[in-house]
Amino acid sequence: MTSFEDILADFAFLDDWDDRYKYLIDLGRDLAPYPEDRRDEAHKVRGCASQVWLASDIEGAGGDAVLRLRGDSDAHIVKGLVAVLLALYSGKTAAAISELDDDAALAPLDLAGHLTPQRSNGLASMRAKIKAIASDIAS
Repeated sequence: MTSFEDILADFAFLDDWDDRYKYLIDLGRDLAPYPEDRRDEAHKVRGCASQVWLASDIEGAGGDAVLRLRGDSDAHIVKGLVAVLLALYSGKTAAAISELDDDAALAPLDLAGHLTPQRSNGLASMRAKIKAIASDIAS
C-alpha cells in the first residue's frame, strides 16, 4: 500500500485534476482484495452514494490497539478515496486515530474542492466510521 506521505507528494507533483483522478483510480486498483465475508451490512458505510465497505483487524486492546483497515467500493474514484483513508489511518493505534486532525492531514489534497457533493459526503461518512471504530476500541 502506498504511504500517505507518498500520496501527498504525488498529488503535489500532479498539477492537473484529471491526472489526480487517474491517480486515485490507480490507488484503488492497488488495494488488497477485500474479504468477501465482510461485504455485508455490518461493514457497509452508510451515507455513500456508491457501495463502500470498511473492515478492521485489531491487534491489542484499548487506546494502544493497532487498527489494520481494509476497504472496497464499487466506484473507481471512491475506491481511490478508500485507499487514501487507509493510507492515513491503517497501522495507527486507536488513540492516534481518535486524536488525529484528519482535516489538516487531508487539506493539502484539496479533495473538498474537487469532489462532487455526493463523494464529499461519502468521504465524510468513511472518516466518521473509521473514527467511530477507533473511539470504540480506545474506550
